[in-house]
Amino acid sequence: MKRYTYKATDKKTRKAVSGVLQAESEREAGRMLVEQGYIPDKVEEEDTGGILAKLKNKVSSKDRIIFTRQFATLIGAGLPMSRSLKTAAEQSASTAMRTVIEDVSTSVEAGKSLSDALAAHPDVFGDVYLALVAAGETSGTLDVALARLATQDEKDANMISKIRGAMVYPIIIFVVIIVVLGFMMIEVVPEVRKLYEDMDKVLPTITQVLVNISDFFANQWWIVLLIFAAIVYGINAYRKTPSGKKTFALFKLNVPLFNTLFQRLYMNRFARTMEMLLGTGVSMLESMKISARATSNYYMEEQLNAASEKVKSGKPLSESIADLDYMLPLVPQMISIGEQSGKIDEMIGKAAEVYENELDEKIANISTMIEPVLMVIMAGLIGVVIAGTLLPIYSLVSAIG
Repeated sequence: MKRYTYKATDKKTRKAVSGVLQAESEREAGRMLVEQGYIPDKVEEEDTGGILAKLKNKVSSKDRIIFTRQFATLIGAGLPMSRSLKTAAEQSASTAMRTVIEDVSTSVEAGKSLSDALAAHPDVFGDVYLALVAAGETSGTLDVALARLATQDEKDANMISKIRGAMVYPIIIFVVIIVVLGFMMIEVVPEVRKLYEDMDKVLPTITQVLVNISDFFANQWWIVLLIFAAIVYGINAYRKTPSGKKTFALFKLNVPLFNTLFQRLYMNRFARTMEMLLGTGVSMLESMKISARATSNYYMEEQLNAASEKVKSGKPLSESIADLDYMLPLVPQMISIGEQSGKIDEMIGKAAEVYENELDEKIANISTMIEPVLMVIMAGLIGVVIAGTLLPIYSLVSAIG
């Protein structure tokens, strides 16, 4: 769908109104306005303004969390939905988020359900969000569903922030390695070659290799850039294929140092999403389907979808997922207890808490795990460069002596 900005007149109040709506065409946008009780004055496709404008107008997870929390509070206080949406829009500090809320408000006033209105913005509100809102509308517990969403979004954002923070130090070390190697290859290696040429000596093999590498990067840098761009393009294209998605998903689940972190992250996402959906009244099969996508891992999603077919045929959930690849044992064990007690959502929520605590511990140790590996790599690479630069100089000095 395309986005259209409009200016119109309310038929009842004769007041001028403006906003943004999504439609297949300009004519469709005008028809929607008429159905909503407006007389269209001006309807035109929104000017995206290119990539920079899209980035500027992108709704961040923080904006969505703030909106969800405010909206839940307003609904819980007894305000009508349309009034709650307008108040949330007025309080939003984000122009992009305000535009989305206003569009949702317009759709709700036109008679759409809140979940349908939110579904018009899939880049802002995902499957889990829409499912919980729809369940909250049906059960009359919309404020509770929104509060759960805000809490989970806050936890997810906090987890991502911790992971990024833990990666800062390893990234700095890696950059230092690249800078040191670049300096030695550009400045030091050519000087060693010049020294040997002036003395009419033959370069040692390791130094000659470094000289060849230095010359290649200095004279054929454009080839390096083309190769790099081709590799990046090829990887991105492959990642979009089913085979590529599965390969990268399995890589994350098996990559040394990080595999246990990824496995617990996916288990936490699955368990926490199942807890929210089941606790809000979403059916088991629908909860499985949405929770599988919530893992954000193609292979895990395939595995869980296969398990949902077993559940559909009448097999208990705990047995259906127990034998799945990379399924950590605590989840099916807690679900089994929940099946016996009739509190699956509570039990799977406890499993999610366990994995959250384990994730916190592993994230805190990321730098500790990576640092020795980076140090060994740095020592090896710089050792090779030193062997190809300083040792030949010492050999010349010894020969002269």
